Amino acid sequence: MGIENTGKLAGRTLFITGASRGIGKAIALKAARDGANVVIAAKTAEPHPKLAGTIYTAAAEIEAAGGRALACVVDVRDEAAVRAAVQAAVEKFGGIDIVVNNASAISLTEVGETEMKRYDLMNDIITRGTFVVTKECLPYLKKSSHAHILNITPPMTLDARWYGRHLAYTIAKLGSSMCVMGFAEEFKKHGIAANGLWPAFSVHTAAIDMLHGKEGYKRSRTTDVMSDAAYVILSRDPGSCTGNFFIDETVLRKAGVTDMEQYACVPGNELTRMAIFMDSKL
Repeated sequence: MGIENTGKLAGRTLFITGASRGIGKAIALKAARDGANVVIAAKTAEPHPKLAGTIYTAAAEIEAAGGRALACVVDVRDEAAVRAAVQAAVEKFGGIDIVVNNASAISLTEVGETEMKRYDLMNDIITRGTFVVTKECLPYLKKSSHAHILNITPPMTLDARWYGRHLAYTIAKLGSSMCVMGFAEEFKKHGIAANGLWPAFSVHTAAIDMLHGKEGYKRSRTTDVMSDAAYVILSRDPGSCTGNFFIDETVLRKAGVTDMEQYACVPGNELTRMAIFMDSKL
């Protein structure tokens, strides 16, 4: 068994970036099964030729799962669009309790092969996007009795190998990790939790297909492993759970999950250790 729903997020409002597919949508659906309200803040309003799902199909799935949904066309690089989506969320649901900063972009290139437009894209979406979304949601998080910020980001590290392999992406992702540290410290006086979550093994998303093709799917876990772990974190008392960098498998095992094989895309296959920001041991 995975993590069963407890109803702890019922009536709570989650603002999730990049929630039209992948990990963001999985977290949204898990919360929806509790009866949560979910704001889907993502760019995909029209079907993509290679990627399944739009903000509207995600909204339909969320409502079918038992939640309430608001689909907002949001490019997190656009401060005005973020602000408009936050205001629409507050008008519809009365506030915001939880922010999940999931929107991302990836290009695993060395310095000489990194186009500056790619550098800007990653840093604008991941680091700046995390900052601006949280900034705009902050007034409403301060009013919530269950305020959480969850960044899909790795633990902070000074291990030089992660800087030497793909510096631009590392700067962007660890910028989001620095936000976890800053948010946790600055917002603790308001009772707002801020944590990071990262997978132990490869999780099947569009990025994995792009990087590894069909073989990536066979050696990955489903997005349920991240949504279950996120649910455990977001269900906790924010006053006693902040400033942490969590790994999905560690969270789940501590929550009592013993069968990790249930999360494998192809049960029985050897999994690929998360190739980015993860050591050989949990």
